[in-house]
Amino acid sequence: MDMLTIGAFAKACRLSPKALRLYDELELLRPARVDPETGYRYYAPEQLEQARLVAWLRRLGMPLAWIRQVCALEPASAAAEIRAYWARVEAETATRRDLAAFLVDHLSQVPRKDTTMLELRYAALSDTGLVRPANQDTAYAGTRVLAVADGFGPAGAPASTAAVEALKFLDTEPLPAGSVLNLLEDAVQGATQAVQDVTRNPKEDGTTLTAMLWTGSQLALVHIGDSRAYLLRDGALFQITHDHTMVQSMLDEGRLTLEEAMAHPQRALLLKALTGSGLAPAPDLRLHDALPGDRYLLCSDGLSGVVPDAEIQSVLTTIPAPEQAVRALVIAANNNGGPDNVSCVVADVVTTESP
Repeated sequence: MDMLTIGAFAKACRLSPKALRLYDELELLRPARVDPETGYRYYAPEQLEQARLVAWLRRLGMPLAWIRQVCALEPASAAAEIRAYWARVEAETATRRDLAAFLVDHLSQVPRKDTTMLELRYAALSDTGLVRPANQDTAYAGTRVLAVADGFGPAGAPASTAAVEALKFLDTEPLPAGSVLNLLEDAVQGATQAVQDVTRNPKEDGTTLTAMLWTGSQLALVHIGDSRAYLLRDGALFQITHDHTMVQSMLDEGRLTLEEAMAHPQRALLLKALTGSGLAPAPDLRLHDALPGDRYLLCSDGLSGVVPDAEIQSVLTTIPAPEQAVRALVIAANNNGGPDNVSCVVADVVTTESP
């Protein structure tokens, strides 16, 4: 049987030799023969069709794990799998398009010049769930500060409590003009020290922290870990934080599909958290201009990990009072098994009378 060298085969299928070596290692496209003395790879002409299929699927942006499944199927089943993948891509693209439109609108807004005053109406609720023996979450909503922290390890409960307590002074602290994010970042340094003071094992104990600080016209956001913040604006729900987890980073790099990420055994493995080590990780910090009618949700992964975004959106859209909304969200998490502690803060931006 005539064999093609790796160089000739690469040229014929338009895959680089480097890509062919990678696909060999991943068992996506094994060479027909490997020279036992030189290790040189040789391919059969019949393998060109599969090689071209792999190249085409990579051009679609399909993750390697999904390509492996497609290549193992009969043509009709492979076509159905590609159709399902592309439907998911189109759905995710629509979601990203909505987020892009939100960001363009958010960044293009001209500061209001009217005398309309805004304020927050808010509620917070934390629940143990149906499986965990104790609640290591902390949820708080005050006149300016909204916060959710999800503790972990033997000292998880005091860690989450300490992190949130360290921010509460901002409820009454005068806010310097133009440096709210600096103030919030300094407060996180204080939260890091507070967590260190109440934990014993820096490798096991710690907490996430997702918090917002109300200025009267904007909300300053700080985020570390995998608790989340969402914005409901004009009926559309946007996740405005990015999970600091190993699985999320693999998802971002295309090394996992969404389905694989949801079922990954280490999906809760954090890349960033406040721990007893005393080393404060760089938090995500940003400002959000508030509009009348905006609704913000802060939650631990006890909600976001078990309740689909569509159900969260439905609750936030249909239940007007923050107190009832947080209760309904906790009930939804427990109706889905309640495998973890669940904490929610809901805050509405509403208008008040002009001064």
